Amino acid sequence: MRRARPGPRAVRAVVAALPVLALLTGAAACGGGGNDRGRGPDAIVSSSWGDPQNPLEPANTNEVQGGKVLDMVFRGLKRYDPRTGAAQDMVAERIDTTDSRTFTITLKAGWRFSNGEPVTARSFTDAWNYAAHVDNKQNNSAFFSDIAGYEEVHPESGAARARSLSGLRVRDARTFAVTLKEPFAIWPQTLGYQAFMPLPRAFFEDHDAWLDKPVGNGPYAVRSYTKGGGMKLRRWDGYRGPDKARNGGIDLIVYTDNNTAYTDLLAGNLDLVDDVPAQQLKHVEKDLGDRYVNQPALITQTLVFPFYQRAWTRPGMEKVRRGLSMAIDRKRITEKIFMRTRTPASDWTSQALGAPGGWTDLCGDACVYDPARAKRLIAEGGGLPGGRVTLTSNVDTGSHRAWMDAVCNSVNNALGRGPVCTVDPVGTFADFRNRTTTYKLTGPFRSGWQADYPLIQNFLEPLYSTGGSSNYGKFSDKAFDALLDRANREADPAVAVRHYQAAERLLAERMPAIPLWYQNGSAGWSERVSGVTLNQFSVPVYDRIAVA
Repeated sequence: MRRARPGPRAVRAVVAALPVLALLTGAAACGGGGNDRGRGPDAIVSSSWGDPQNPLEPANTNEVQGGKVLDMVFRGLKRYDPRTGAAQDMVAERIDTTDSRTFTITLKAGWRFSNGEPVTARSFTDAWNYAAHVDNKQNNSAFFSDIAGYEEVHPESGAARARSLSGLRVRDARTFAVTLKEPFAIWPQTLGYQAFMPLPRAFFEDHDAWLDKPVGNGPYAVRSYTKGGGMKLRRWDGYRGPDKARNGGIDLIVYTDNNTAYTDLLAGNLDLVDDVPAQQLKHVEKDLGDRYVNQPALITQTLVFPFYQRAWTRPGMEKVRRGLSMAIDRKRITEKIFMRTRTPASDWTSQALGAPGGWTDLCGDACVYDPARAKRLIAEGGGLPGGRVTLTSNVDTGSHRAWMDAVCNSVNNALGRGPVCTVDPVGTFADFRNRTTTYKLTGPFRSGWQADYPLIQNFLEPLYSTGGSSNYGKFSDKAFDALLDRANREADPAVAVRHYQAAERLLAERMPAIPLWYQNGSAGWSERVSGVTLNQFSVPVYDRIAVA
């Protein structure tokens, strides 16, 4: 069984059928602020940022803010094309197999880390063994569960029985072999995800020092990092990849309120805001003109129920969970608060996948606002636990307080009996993630999912499979797991999609999370910069930004 594995990032035939998400490039004008950061190819670009939850280890980072940095500092065997999402060779020269179970990986010559260390086969195998080992407590360890020997280094309980994965073998400095537990033809397409990045010897020899100043092999090197204070990255001229940075570096500035970031942008004190706050959407086009982008992205927002709390899983609660979903007026909220930069969700994946990629409106009536039915279902299910419901989210980014208040107002109006729905705002994303990952929440909590790769599987297995890497609600269903396993083994992408959709129908029955809306990527930038684009995951392609 592959229940704990987050699964493949792309099925080649499915990806080929996906709609291309257009990248919009803004035209730059002369003038603007920020002259102290220079001009020309060596100039520094400043961008808003949110403090990551964890230290920036590739296998321990599974949230957006940390992922932005890893995408600048590291390059792996594959990289997902910023425009199409296709998995393209980067450090890998080739990946060969005759049986889809044992893969021989040959690295390109000449790659180095920014500290001068060569990138070798061991840079990958040592990193993967570290990531997989239970003692290292890496959030993304499940990404290695396809490799032979995973159960020995990461048992479900007890101590590890081995120090390394038996399925990894170094052949020479530029070649290593990977043996999977079973054939998995599309496994190479998963290798662009950040968990699979290589690590230098410095990571293991002085781990604390490396965490203070991470060293990678990407187009940027970390100059300085202060928790809560931001990060300075500078172009690394020794970088070997084809996507060399067009600027001198990126200063990531931590904001606890993205409205402040937007104000700084308008004042010329900031070059880039990659999440335009809801309060500014009414006038953003007037403020910025063609220096604003709003495009579909592989992002969805849900409210997850804590299945580790008995109050939410007792018999009949599936009706209560379904009733709460029907008490939310998604259409009104996305129009009034988000000015149509969100689309009401009708399933647990993303419309950006398109029908060939597996999207369909499987949520049905449960995602349609119906106050009368909502009230009846909640009553039939035994009522809200304690007669109340509390929603929890961070409020430092994403305009989350505004929509949570709106959701509670909608629920209160639908149920028609006082303020039964309240909001528990958490000041920072890091604090919110700590509560989420330590399973300390008592009611529904926000979950924003930015896909790792454009496939329906990535919206299902990590979030809802038993032991899934991002299953923070601890939902578990044997039938759901079995359908995912069947889909993962299927060689025909169209057949695999049907199995994934069958699994998603079980989510519609049990409602472990309430789909809210599909989210667009948005960004605004100053007159000082040009070439600003977002990839299909809504992250700025920082290395393409130029300063006039």
